Amino acid sequence: MSHRFYNGEVFHKRFKDADHKFTYGFFMLDIDVNNLETLKNKLFSYNSWNLFSFFAKDHFGKGDSFLQNIEELLEKFNLVATKKMRFITLPRIANYVFNPISVLVLFDADVPTQLLVEVHNYNGGRIVYPVKLEKKSRSQYEGEAQKDMYVSPFLKRDGLYKFSFEYSQEKMALGVYLYEDDVKTMMTTFRASSQEFSTKSVVTLFVKHLFLTFRVVTRTLWQSLKLYRLGLKFNSVTAVDEQRRY
Repeated sequence: MSHRFYNGEVFHKRFKDADHKFTYGFFMLDIDVNNLETLKNKLFSYNSWNLFSFFAKDHFGKGDSFLQNIEELLEKFNLVATKKMRFITLPRIANYVFNPISVLVLFDADVPTQLLVEVHNYNGGRIVYPVKLEKKSRSQYEGEAQKDMYVSPFLKRDGLYKFSFEYSQEKMALGVYLYEDDVKTMMTTFRASSQEFSTKSVVTLFVKHLFLTFRVVTRTLWQSLKLYRLGLKFNSVTAVDEQRRY
């Protein structure tokens, strides 16, 4: 399996202080890291503008070589590159990009063993969480990491993230569950079916999810306004949360 798209929907639910939930259509790009030279078609480009595009400098480092950026990141976490590595993210759409979450997946054969979860906030901050996976069922793997970055004004900057991950050529599911003071506060899940990496898929996804990267930002602001009107406590960003870490 080379590059794929995963087309599905995001479900978001808040448990603490307010009963708030919503669902929206979403897609992600699944990149075969060891096959970057084929990450292109008429409407998709690597490190150059197009309707859809992927730029190495958007993730992990500032260099134009994504493999080198990954190599440096793995070294920081004392990890070793594996024969099979996938990177799951949202591509640039019409050259606009915002990625709340992207995931580098390391495999042992076809078994996912490690996630490097890259999280961006709306204040210019970025952090990467190393997540060691353990098998919980035939197809589901789980892991956790201590939260250490401001993401939302209605969430603490610290806490515990628990991740669930299911992956196959046909479908994928990624779940993020936030615990604050040992209380389940929020969950976000992405469930999707695979779609071939092709010019036709780019057109289909562009029409279905028109300017999705821009809408991610506006949708988040709208949902934050709703929470503000419900009277939730407002948390302020700190200086470290405005930095790109790792």
